[in-house]
Amino acid sequence: MQNKKILIILGHPNPNSYCAKLADSYFRSAKSSGFEIQFLKLNELNFDYNLKFGYDKTFKQELEPDILMSQSLIQNADHFVFVYPSWWASMPAILKAWIDRVFLPGFAFSYQKRSPLPKQLLKGKTARIIITMDAPTWYYKWFNRSPGVQLLKQGTLEFCGFKQVKVTYFDQIRFRNLEKLNQFIIKTEKLGAMGA
Repeated sequence: MQNKKILIILGHPNPNSYCAKLADSYFRSAKSSGFEIQFLKLNELNFDYNLKFGYDKTFKQELEPDILMSQSLIQNADHFVFVYPSWWASMPAILKAWIDRVFLPGFAFSYQKRSPLPKQLLKGKTARIIITMDAPTWYYKWFNRSPGVQLLKQGTLEFCGFKQVKVTYFDQIRFRNLEKLNQFIIKTEKLGAMGA
């Protein structure tokens, strides 16, 4: 039995999407390898997508049960696997909204007086980003400069203290035949088996 606790976050709103198949493949493979694993399907959660007052302490926005449950799963996990598509070179609104509502000051980080750098409250955790796209990977990386990955990797996870974030790109999904799509699933299963 493996000790690593893994949390999968499916950031595609369609439960029948190819991303959902990838996430399910990782889940089943990691579970059969003995990892303690949880699966968050964001389309099944009930929460207000709008961070109404930003981080203004004067106003307090209620944290819905699914937001509190998400925070509890994050605190307990060692390794995170984000699976989502690149839409307009970024991420779907459902994933961005979840990040806005969950990775709050006092939970994921805290401000420090006279310092632009935060106190990182999620130190030591690791992550894998699995991102699908219709564009070639080189175009996304070199022409678009990976904005969605930078937002999640540097702008969120590393900002909050994650020590290692790796990225797996599955590109040109719209043009791939079934054999190639199955190869991507097999690669994802291998990652799950290693808990990577």
